[in-house]
Amino acid sequence: MRVPQWLKNAFVFMPLFFDHKFTDGRLLWLTALCAIAFSLSASAVYCLNDILDREADARHPEKCHRPIASGALSVSAGWAVLAVCVVLSVVITATCLPVEALWILLAYMALNVAYSLWLKHLSIIDVTVVACFYVMRVLAGAATGHIVPSQWIVVMTFLLALFLVLGKRRDDVVLKADGHHEARRGAADYNIEFLNMALTMVATITVVAYMMYSMSAEVMQRFDSDYTFTTAAFVLAGMLRYMQLAVVDRRSGSPTHVLMHDRFIQGCVAGWVVTFIIIIYL
Repeated sequence: MRVPQWLKNAFVFMPLFFDHKFTDGRLLWLTALCAIAFSLSASAVYCLNDILDREADARHPEKCHRPIASGALSVSAGWAVLAVCVVLSVVITATCLPVEALWILLAYMALNVAYSLWLKHLSIIDVTVVACFYVMRVLAGAATGHIVPSQWIVVMTFLLALFLVLGKRRDDVVLKADGHHEARRGAADYNIEFLNMALTMVATITVVAYMMYSMSAEVMQRFDSDYTFTTAAFVLAGMLRYMQLAVVDRRSGSPTHVLMHDRFIQGCVAGWVVTFIIIIYL
C-alpha cells in the first residue's frame, strides 16, 4: 500500500492553506478526509502496479522486496487489497465530500489505470501524466474547500511535480545504465544527457515562475504583505539540493524518501511553510 507515499497527498491541503482557511476546523476535517480518500486510491494503484509489474520488479535491486514480487503475498491477495482500497476511497468521497471532489477522484483513478496499463511506457507523456496527478490532488482539495484555485497554484504544482518526476526518471536510467534492471519501454527514449537538460530547463522555469508569483502585485495584495518574495530563497535552495542528490549522489529515485530523510530538504520545506504562516496568518 506504500503508506509513506501518502505524504504526497498533503497537496490537497494547499488551497485551504493559501486561501486563509486553514483554521476552519470543519473544512480542515473534510480536507483530511479528501487526503485519506486519495491515499487509499493511490494504494489501490500501487497494488495494481505491483500485480502487473511483478516479474520486472523481481529483477530490480530494490523493488524485488515488494510483497508480490518477492512472493510474500499472492496475486489474489493483491487484488483483494486493491478492491477494498477502491471501495473505501469512493465511499468516503461520495458520502462526505462535494460531488466535484468525487469526479476528480474518479478521473484520478481512471488516469492512473491508463498510466499503469499504457501511458507509463510512453516517454515524456509518462512524466507529464504523473505531474498531472499532483495537480488533481490540488484541484480535489480546492473542490472540498469550495475554493477557486488560482492559476499560480496549478502552474507551480505542475512544474514542481514535473521537476521531481524527472529526477526520479533519471534515477531509473542510471540504474539501467548500471545493468541493474530492465527499463520500461518508454525509457528507451531517455538518457542521462537528455534528463540533465530537462531537469535544468524545468528547474529554471520553476524558479523564474515562482519569482514572478512571489513578487506579483496580485499576490502581495492578496496576502497583504510585501515580503512574499522571501519564500523564493527556500524554493531555490531546495531545488538545488534535489538536483545535487539527483546528479551528484544519484539518490533521486524516490522524492518521498528524500523528503523524509534529507535534513536539508526538510529545512527548506519547514522554512517555506513557516514563512508563509507568518505572512498569511500572523
